[in-house]
Amino acid sequence: MKKMNIKWLVAVGLVGVLFSCKSDLETEPIELQTLDQVFNSKDSAGVNAERFLIDIYTRLPRTLNRVGDDYLDASTDDAISSNPANVSVTQLALGTNTSDNYQDNQWANNYAGIRQVNIFVNNIDKVPLKGKLANGTGFNAVWKSEARFLRALYYFELVKRHAGVPLLGDKVYQLGDDVELPRNTFEECINYIVSECDAIKNTLRTNPFDVGFIERPTKGAALALKARALLYAASPLFNGGNMEASNAITGYTNFSADRWQKAEQAALELIELNQFELVADFKSIFYTQGSRERIFSRQGGNNTSVETNNGPVGYSVSLNNGRTSPTQELVDAFGMANGLPISDPASGYQANNPYMGRDPRFYATIFHNGSQWLGRPVQTYEGGADKPGGSKQQTRTGYYARKFMGDFENQARYDNVSHDFVLFRYAEVLLNYAEARNEFLSTPDGEVYQYVEAIRQRAGLNPYQLPTGLSKTQMRDIIHNERRKELAFEEHRFYDVRRWKKAETEFTKQVNAMVIYQTGTGTIYQKVPVLQLGFTKKMYLAPIPFSEVVKNRKMVQNPGW
Repeated sequence: MKKMNIKWLVAVGLVGVLFSCKSDLETEPIELQTLDQVFNSKDSAGVNAERFLIDIYTRLPRTLNRVGDDYLDASTDDAISSNPANVSVTQLALGTNTSDNYQDNQWANNYAGIRQVNIFVNNIDKVPLKGKLANGTGFNAVWKSEARFLRALYYFELVKRHAGVPLLGDKVYQLGDDVELPRNTFEECINYIVSECDAIKNTLRTNPFDVGFIERPTKGAALALKARALLYAASPLFNGGNMEASNAITGYTNFSADRWQKAEQAALELIELNQFELVADFKSIFYTQGSRERIFSRQGGNNTSVETNNGPVGYSVSLNNGRTSPTQELVDAFGMANGLPISDPASGYQANNPYMGRDPRFYATIFHNGSQWLGRPVQTYEGGADKPGGSKQQTRTGYYARKFMGDFENQARYDNVSHDFVLFRYAEVLLNYAEARNEFLSTPDGEVYQYVEAIRQRAGLNPYQLPTGLSKTQMRDIIHNERRKELAFEEHRFYDVRRWKKAETEFTKQVNAMVIYQTGTGTIYQKVPVLQLGFTKKMYLAPIPFSEVVKNRKMVQNPGW
């Protein structure tokens, strides 16, 4: 077995993912002869079975420029699309979606993956696979556990969008079966995801840095998924039935602080594996496949796609599209290298020199006027090479997104870079732990400080230590801001603000740009409004696709849709 290549796909006929006219929960059945060929009782190498398994991986979430060629974060207060005509991400930002045109509808993709997993787990034991892991686990059990991990992740992708969804178990529905299934409760879905992670964690691979299986889930990946699911379940959106039409589909019916402790313990279990670490070079996490901070990734490709999609537009050596315009609000969130927010008089922030002495993650995340790139400073002042005006697509805020790119500050041109989709990494786990522990304690203790400060220390803040004696609320605000900075453009902000029940405030704000004028006497910086975000209460959850509701009389739509 070798490192998987997602270009090597099993034929669609083998996968059986053509959707029936009845429901996206069900698909055309696979003929018995085809199943016998895929799960061949005489194939000890499991060639076709592994192809089938690898195809299930193609359902994994993508990140980066995936929503109408923009980052999902361009529908939050962290960025806007440089293309104002981008309907997809702008509708998410303004709240103009309907249940039949939701711009991040992943329902069919995830249920297709779930069905593929069910076929796989029901048939893989027919294949007499040879070989075992070092711990004695046979490859049949390893492959089955990999598939079950994918299924649990696909359910989580549904639950974080919609809350409770139908759980199918291991059943493979056939044409003629009753597929008008009701939604399971949110609690049932979370319990299922957690139980699956617990059931498979000891039969997955154990070495996340094995170059031959670098994109296969390990025990660490199962624990990371469990910790994230429990963190969401403990959060205000879902913990206590806070939605309109309060019921078990949209959340737990009663608040419980114990859920924070369960989330903390799940994150701690992963921390105590002692397999992962915060690497010194923050930028390298996203283009180094063997990074010891990565827990689980979807394989991407070696290319320059991120650079050309999002790089500043004025470089003749590379035709960049400048897709993403970070907001002034995100820029301001980064604070200073001394760990203080720019609003603190002791921070040293200078409004007439705003990019000096900032949190080092700022420079790894955002191109500002004067950033070094491809051998020259970025020019986002009015009339500059990277903000020339006219009809050319360019920054609308005075900034471009730099994160995920290779080190091309002083290069003449781009070279291919590994652009995997990093779905779980260790920094998130530490922040998950700190957030959950802070929430169930009355005041933050040394362990909360320890893990928040570890993130700040790796970032290069000096001093990285937090003030002693912080209240629970003060620490919560710091943790929320650390998540915003550390995880920017990794598709967390969109869901974090929702699960914190803060979107009605944070996502209804006017976001701002920085207009920069280069004059004979110096540089002038002027903050100006660029977009008014829109958010209504119904947007805390994504709608169940309209097509599913009209086909299934038992399918209850989310409140407000």
